[in-house]
Amino acid sequence: MRRLGKFIGLALIASLVAAPSAFAKREKFGADKRHQEVQKELRTIKPSTETFRWKMVMPWSKGLLFYDMAQHFADSVKLASGGRLDIKLFSAGELVGAMESFDAVSKGSADIGHDWPGYWMGKNQNFNSFASVPFGLDYEGYNIWLYERGGLEQMQELYAQYNLYALPGGNGGQEMGLFSNKKATTMADFKGMRVRTPGWFMDILNNLGASVTPLPGGEVYLALERGVIDAAEFSSPAINYPMGFDEITKYVIEPGVHQPSVQCGLFINMDSWNKLPADLQWIVKMAAKETQLWSNAWQENLNIEAIKLFKESVEFVKMDDEAITEFAKVTKAYLDEVKAKYPDVKKTLDSQEQFKRDFAEWREIRSGITPWPIDDFIDGKRMQ
Repeated sequence: MRRLGKFIGLALIASLVAAPSAFAKREKFGADKRHQEVQKELRTIKPSTETFRWKMVMPWSKGLLFYDMAQHFADSVKLASGGRLDIKLFSAGELVGAMESFDAVSKGSADIGHDWPGYWMGKNQNFNSFASVPFGLDYEGYNIWLYERGGLEQMQELYAQYNLYALPGGNGGQEMGLFSNKKATTMADFKGMRVRTPGWFMDILNNLGASVTPLPGGEVYLALERGVIDAAEFSSPAINYPMGFDEITKYVIEPGVHQPSVQCGLFINMDSWNKLPADLQWIVKMAAKETQLWSNAWQENLNIEAIKLFKESVEFVKMDDEAITEFAKVTKAYLDEVKAKYPDVKKTLDSQEQFKRDFAEWREIRSGITPWPIDDFIDGKRMQ
């Protein structure tokens, strides 16, 4: 009897593994689109023996965690290629100035760069769309939109105009709000406030009555200390902590509506890219995606300790709901103006907004089980 039960159990397992379609009522739902592309590649691709030495430039100093994202990518490429593609990093100022890195790679003075795309908004406003959009995509949203909703193709179309091949290159998650000596929680509190922020949020804050300047990161501490500005944002908790803003401010005004996530990119000189054999191109693409995954997990884990340290010296305050709503209204009006002026921005932002609409129903249905500590959840804490 025991043997019969064991036999029946094994037979049931075998039937489930061997013939899942036997009791499926519908066709398989979805497929990996890359699979067919890989099958074609495998018929022609051959492991290469040629070696390549690339120079990478960036807007970052070695003290910023963005630099570590770039290093992680370069290490992954070197490991996966067995050293056949070796990328040497040059921090800001070592080979070219921080804001000269884009042009250096575009012209071929360097092979590859790492960036926050919004730095290049002076060349094309649409670069902001692939960096951080106020009230825009979070880390999950960027990943789905980039890899599954045509966002990567749009990113590559934009960079290609400048002789560059682009890939996502790391996401640091949601950024902190404003470090400030003013406890601003209502819309009236922001009127006349002197703030440091770049990108579209700079114009949005100006439209709300603030006075904004896009100071470089290295100048923010001194400007806060001397009272040249009243408040400033820069990045995530882990990236902000070494910058010491909490030493000279009393509050952090949350949430960071300006950057629901900070998306970085890799941009490669098109000639350098085209010279790579197909197997190395695949390694670069996969290393970039691995960096995208790793960077967010790494940053968010570091943020845990950074927030503990910040709370020893600053008070975190939340804008009231009316202020956040007003920020959203002004943001929408501003972005509508930008879209009306720049068709490529309209194409990209409309694509992102359509994704948010399409995803909204599932987001709503799945809501209510945010993974708070179990005791907090039992006590009624549900939403993030």
